[in-house]
Formats: sequence, C-alpha cells, structure tokens
Amino acid sequence: MLRQGYRVDLNALMRMYETNYAKLLRLMPRQDDVGEFCVYEIQGNEFQVDIVESTRYTTLLDIWQRGDSPEYLRPRLVVRMYHDARVADVCTSQSISQIQPRYDYPNPRMLQQDEKHQINAFLSDWLGHCLRNGITKHDAIY
Repeated sequence: MLRQGYRVDLNALMRMYETNYAKLLRLMPRQDDVGEFCVYEIQGNEFQVDIVESTRYTTLLDIWQRGDSPEYLRPRLVVRMYHDARVADVCTSQSISQIQPRYDYPNPRMLQQDEKHQINAFLSDWLGHCLRNGITKHDAIY
C-alpha cells in the first residue's frame, strides 16, 4: 500500500488567512503608521501589536506576548496583512522565518510537514481567544 505524503489544503489555508485578517483588523492600532502599537491585557497576560512596516497594500505586524517569562516561552509572530486580497499570513514565528507551505519530514530543524498551517492556526486561536474574552481595539493601551 502506497502512503501519500502531506498535501497543502490551499482552500483551508486561504480561509484561515481571510479569517485572521478580519480578526486582526479589530486589534490593530488606530493608525496604520510605522511605530504605532497597542497593548492588550487578557487574563493577567499582556500582548502587544506593533506596526513594523506599512505600505499602500500591506502592513507588517509584530505580535508578541509581554512578560517576565523567558522569551522562548512567549509567543511572537510577525504577520503580513495584504489589504487588497484581505488576507493575513504569518511570516515569522519564534525563530522560524520564511515559513514554507510544506516541509519534508524528517528535516534538520524537525519542523512539521504542515508547519505553516499550524502556525497560522495558532494565530487564529490566539486572536479568537482575545476577541472572545472581550478584547477590542477600544480596550487597548496606546
């Protein structure tokens, strides 16, 4: 019996990108200018959204959890929002940059075959958790 390898479910990934874009719009700083940021507190934890780059069609956000715990335990994602397509994609997560849609497994860094999907799903869960718990742009500390 032949075992099929992992295949990217492009439709599911694009739906997640669109959903993440909509969620991020509700949590972005008021102005879409480089250097703008906002801080949210949820259940005793703080996270910050920084605008790192802003162009006509894209915005690059650095989303990270603040705190005293070691940096490797605190989530940090760099997300590019594509305003013309209304999608958001995680570009960097912790120490993984230029995330590929699919990885061979095993690989030297032991990344999962569907690492890109998992990281974007994590962003979706994180944003959903914030929004479900009443965090909105208006609650931010600027």
